[in-house]
Amino acid sequence: MKCGLEIHQRLDTGKLFCRCSSELAEREPDYKFKRRLRASAGETGEVDLAAKTEQEKEKEFHYDGFAESCCLVEADEEPPLEADAEALRIVLGIAQQLHMDIFDELHIMRKIVVDGSNTSGFQRTCLVATGGYLETSKGKVRISSVAVEEESSGIVSEEAHIKHYRLDRLGIPLIELATEPDIVDAEHCKETAEKIGLILRATGKVARGIGTIRQDVNVSTEKGTRVEIKGAQDLKTLPLYVQNEVKRQEELLKLLAEIKKRVGEKELKPKIVDLTKTFEKTECGLIKKGMDAGGCVLGARLEGHEGLIGHELLPGRRYGTELSDYAKSAGVKGIIHSDEDFAKYKISDSEKEAVRKELGVKKGDAFAMVVAHKTTAERALHKVLERANMRKVPEETRKANPDGTSSFMRPLAGRSRMYPETDLKTITITDKLLEEAKAAAGGGLEKKSEWLAGVLNPEMAGRMLKSRNLQLFEELVKAGAEPMLAASTLEQTLVELRREGLELARPREQLMELFAEYGKGLFVKAAIPDVLRGMCAGKGVREAAKGLEHISGAELKKLVREKKDFGAIMREYRLRVDAGELKKAMEGK
Repeated sequence: MKCGLEIHQRLDTGKLFCRCSSELAEREPDYKFKRRLRASAGETGEVDLAAKTEQEKEKEFHYDGFAESCCLVEADEEPPLEADAEALRIVLGIAQQLHMDIFDELHIMRKIVVDGSNTSGFQRTCLVATGGYLETSKGKVRISSVAVEEESSGIVSEEAHIKHYRLDRLGIPLIELATEPDIVDAEHCKETAEKIGLILRATGKVARGIGTIRQDVNVSTEKGTRVEIKGAQDLKTLPLYVQNEVKRQEELLKLLAEIKKRVGEKELKPKIVDLTKTFEKTECGLIKKGMDAGGCVLGARLEGHEGLIGHELLPGRRYGTELSDYAKSAGVKGIIHSDEDFAKYKISDSEKEAVRKELGVKKGDAFAMVVAHKTTAERALHKVLERANMRKVPEETRKANPDGTSSFMRPLAGRSRMYPETDLKTITITDKLLEEAKAAAGGGLEKKSEWLAGVLNPEMAGRMLKSRNLQLFEELVKAGAEPMLAASTLEQTLVELRREGLELARPREQLMELFAEYGKGLFVKAAIPDVLRGMCAGKGVREAAKGLEHISGAELKKLVREKKDFGAIMREYRLRVDAGELKKAMEGK
């Protein structure tokens, strides 16, 4: 097994090729428009197979635009501006930390993408450096490349022939960091991704939150092939993606050996048959619904596949799932195949026998059916046959599923999807720019570790170094918050509140306000969780602190005179009295 990683991390700067804000909108769009895209030839003169596959889906793309974060560049109605200088410095600084060879001149390229995630039909990308390495517990992992590129549009929804995107995300700078296949096992994959993530977060210049970092895992096996699993977000699940892909390829190899034994290398070329009349009086809701919507039922015989379509590759995923994924790429919701329990579909035995007769299914054969409009159904069945005719594990780009499995997205993209960006000049990398990048990096991961060790206890320092809250922690401490209090609030209090279903709408701004008022003495440490509960409900910090105001000075002395007992006071006023202040007040009475 060989494994490599591609890590995409959003940078905390303005957009890459325009001067719009990178803030994501939380409201209705200001304008909308539609597009259709087609695949064009790359620099080699060939049309990339992955792009061609996307075009064949014949989708219409709908876009939402927002005035503060979108302009004519996002709509592909005006040329891009020069690359954001801060984003470039961040990427150069990271490349230096990874011991990479940085190019003297950077050329911006267009990567053909016609899935609608970019209005222009391409993504701008720029290779910055090659040939670095990362030290890990299992040896060096070589870094093959570091690039800066545009983030894609955010998906809103998808229907059979329409994909709906929002443009506020389009054009946010991403650093793309790719390793060589030096990762030796599943746990090593997690360690490598975690260490790269630490280096990126240590810059203090990367975006925080769900979706701001994505890991693509490249896995290849000795007798299998290379597969790219896109969009893994949770580090904990990374080892499972690797293990499951190895298992999937092993099971596919067993399956392919059996198929070759039964049918050899010959190509399956069955006739696609219209089965609509067979199901005119069907009780199957799925088929009935499709036919009522103007669709038809088409089927095809799969020679020698009896019992194989139901072969389990992974828990919950069978060979039939693979065939179905290919059919879905043509715009259908799935397939019905002969290895399934037809009773669950309410397909009668007589209907099943009629289908077998119509398709010419013999002993040892299987069949697949699709319900859709005729053109879509034909295209879907051709996709099923295309996959069934593959006599090796196919090279694919697959989508990471939350359970650690993956689903087919498209064929693995090749070099034919790249060509030069004609609207932008090359970027010259000067010594001055490299010095600025090094200074902006601030010493990198090592310096960050030293600083954390100086302001936090060892356990919390290690935890904060790995935390997605590191950058926010630094900002809070810089603004005057006590380091340990800020760290425990971020890593413990907010986690406990999330378990209660509570979340801050604007964490950075609200926590800045919280610690500013705490610093002024508005409330004590013990009250912070309750104040935060109020802020999660939409209250301002002062409103949330009503009834929890800090008792101190003359008011505290009066309380001491009245109550006299330390324990009694703390039991009643724990959320309003600081224990240290109370102790001093009692000693001085």
